[in-house]
Amino acid sequence: MKPILQNLVEMTGHRDHLRLEVSVLSTLQKLSSITEVRALELFTDAGVPYVRPRTWVDNGQLVSTDSEAAADPRREPLDNYPALRGCVDTHGESALASPRKGRYVLWLPVWMHDKVSTCLEITQSRPFSAHKLDVLMGVFQVYQNYQSLLDYSERDALTGLFNRKTFDEQFSRHTMSGLASRTSAANESLVADESPVANEHEPVQQWLAVVDIDHFKQVNDRFGHLYGDEVLILIANILRSSFRSHDRIFRFGGEEFVVLLRSTTLSTAHKVFNRFRLAVQEYNFPQVGRVTVSLGFVCTTKGSPVEILGQADQALYYAKEHGRNQVCFYDDLVANGHLAAKVANDDVELF
Repeated sequence: MKPILQNLVEMTGHRDHLRLEVSVLSTLQKLSSITEVRALELFTDAGVPYVRPRTWVDNGQLVSTDSEAAADPRREPLDNYPALRGCVDTHGESALASPRKGRYVLWLPVWMHDKVSTCLEITQSRPFSAHKLDVLMGVFQVYQNYQSLLDYSERDALTGLFNRKTFDEQFSRHTMSGLASRTSAANESLVADESPVANEHEPVQQWLAVVDIDHFKQVNDRFGHLYGDEVLILIANILRSSFRSHDRIFRFGGEEFVVLLRSTTLSTAHKVFNRFRLAVQEYNFPQVGRVTVSLGFVCTTKGSPVEILGQADQALYYAKEHGRNQVCFYDDLVANGHLAAKVANDDVELF
């Protein structure tokens, strides 16, 4: 029991979901009779549910991937795991199966906000005893509760989107992982009529967009803050439906949002951002009526995180000062002479 408690202490010392995942698997791996542990990611692609390993044991060491799930060649249809599929469909707490003699598998889905995107898979060489299941469930519940606490601390209370603190912590990691993203992800359609062939010569990159609600102060002044909050919640919902699950959406505070659009081309980024802008423009907000947004975006591969965010901000404010309800790309504005590029010199920015 003492080693388990020591591992639980170590596990709850992490402030990152992936490190916490590695830690709980390390704890479970040390229990007797356990032959394999994995964390599986559950996701949907083109309406079909899939599963892929996200953390697993390789040569005795736990390794993880933060690559795009839809582009992972190791993905399998969830139907290949009938016991797990049934557990997810019935919102169950666990599933057991024995695919062959000497292999007994326990799946523990991690439920967050009535959805499951992660599942722990524990395999051992003999059937799970009642006592062993109690121990495993105890460790898992500590893990799941701590995951919930981390998730709560990462999100904006009003909209449920990731907050500014989470952006600051994650942005550097996402910009680095973007350099190693698979180019095959470009083939994942973001727009219904998009042809991958048309974009085959464009580089796949990562994009950061800053979004601002036009004339939001007038909404609060005219209709009150309750309706203003409702507009923010509805905008957040439109953002969720406009982007993919592996993109990241943040509320910066007030009426400003940030989107990290991963692994796509410039032409597709234009289409996706404008599709979101039109979705807001065409939405009928209760009592308020029509609302529009302005958006500035930039590639995340050039410059430090502070510089990238500053460039997107410049593009946003150009959009707001020149008519609003539009999408502006920073590089285009610089190329056309509408903005002057900043020249970085160590810690001093020269204009």
